[in-house]
Amino acid sequence: MGLAQVQAAEVLKKPAIPGCSQDPQVIALAGEPVLEVRRPPAGESLRAYGERQEEALLEIAKDHALQPSRLQRWEDAPFSIIGFKQPGSQPRALIAVDDKQARCFELSREELAGRYLTALQLAIRQYRVNHSLTSWLKATALAALFLGLYLGWIRLQSAANRKLRSQIERGVLLGVQFKRLKRFPLPIGTERLKALLQQLRQVVHWALLALVTYLLVPLLLAFFPPTMAMSKGLRGQILQFIGGIADGVVEAIPGLVSVALILSITFVLVRLSGAWFRALDQGSIAIPGFYQEWAKPTARIVSILLVLAGLAAAFPYIPGSGTRVFQGAGLFLGVLAALGSSAIANNVISGLMLIYTRAFREGDRVEINGVTGVVQERALLVTRIQTPRNELVSIPNATVIGASVVNFSFSQREIKQPIAIATSITLGYDVPWRTVHALMLQSAQETTGVSDLQEAYVLQTALNDFHVSYEVTAFVSDPSRYRESLSELHGRLQDRFAEAGIEILSPAVQSLRGSLAMNAAV
Repeated sequence: MGLAQVQAAEVLKKPAIPGCSQDPQVIALAGEPVLEVRRPPAGESLRAYGERQEEALLEIAKDHALQPSRLQRWEDAPFSIIGFKQPGSQPRALIAVDDKQARCFELSREELAGRYLTALQLAIRQYRVNHSLTSWLKATALAALFLGLYLGWIRLQSAANRKLRSQIERGVLLGVQFKRLKRFPLPIGTERLKALLQQLRQVVHWALLALVTYLLVPLLLAFFPPTMAMSKGLRGQILQFIGGIADGVVEAIPGLVSVALILSITFVLVRLSGAWFRALDQGSIAIPGFYQEWAKPTARIVSILLVLAGLAAAFPYIPGSGTRVFQGAGLFLGVLAALGSSAIANNVISGLMLIYTRAFREGDRVEINGVTGVVQERALLVTRIQTPRNELVSIPNATVIGASVVNFSFSQREIKQPIAIATSITLGYDVPWRTVHALMLQSAQETTGVSDLQEAYVLQTALNDFHVSYEVTAFVSDPSRYRESLSELHGRLQDRFAEAGIEILSPAVQSLRGSLAMNAAV
């Protein structure tokens, strides 16, 4: 550390002295600080005085006839003069120090002049060493050496980059083939993974080249005297940047530890709640009034609440959480939530109502809003149904909660009773009703999947003007074959009545058919 830096560090620790500037003027030689001045001579600005002294110092340093060892101090009250003084020649003053200037550093005039003399001699010697032919040759050789190393590094890195690119194209990375990763659930395909890795490779390649180049520039500049000051400036920027990152990391460690601790506790709680609700779902644990089908959705809700609570607790400890960037991001998310909250909240609340009202669950055969099929997913926002034609229909939960839900699987699951299928036919009064009952019951008994737990029965639902309405009801054990069983029952009815010579037509249709036949004959 030079005299100027030592003096600056000392003065900054002391209170201000009247007449002394708190923003000192540093006198430098070839960009290297030599002296610090806090009070100029009367009638001259501090900056102009410093610039004039720098020009004089540079002129002396370039004059090799003036040796630094001949630089001396002599008294000429009220000043202490530093310069060159030889017998028989005119003295050449470089800088003068008075009591007022020395008082700015809380030193005597002789002490400050002595420090100035030592600093000037060292600066002149160093300047001449740095600007010698030997120094220039040495600097050139070192610069050539480091340039050669830099070019070799570029060739080595470029070769490694090309090899890595080729490996990724073949689906291999660090000896591991991508197809082996199929055992793990990846959210993206192999080709997309290759594209992402290629982009990452390019970013790392060019970032590393830029970093090495940026570090090389101040190193090369430091070898040559005219650019040493510039090199120090660049090195200072690098050190300041690295120091800022290091300070930020050190300052962030307590917050990151707190965040890690909170998230770890949250993770443990989520796992414990998941194990508890799995036991409820499997029947290992029973809670009166809590149905097993509530276990999985309740586990998801509790997990979401625990994660949200953990994030809310950890957020204040995240480094930079109080900055304007985080505030802007929070405002943006708040606007998005406000725009979509109404519809989302409506569907979420409807989804929760569907879960806890037990209208249906996954795997049930239902009819909702005219759509019949098997429930594939019951999410918080939508309910997805797979139709018999393998169509996947997504119905918003707000629509489901406002529609009638027919659950074909409920009776079999909850009350252990088969579900009924029913169909109606109309026949004239000339057909004996006992014969109709027998044929309809025979058709029901022959239908595949009809359960023996409950007997089929026939009802006469209406005595109309020209015909009687008959309804047969049978019970099937497999709700998933509801449509197939009903279709087969229709076929059985047609076969049995055809065998008995009874046409399934109402008298009105028969009369219309007779009229048409008579008109055709005429």
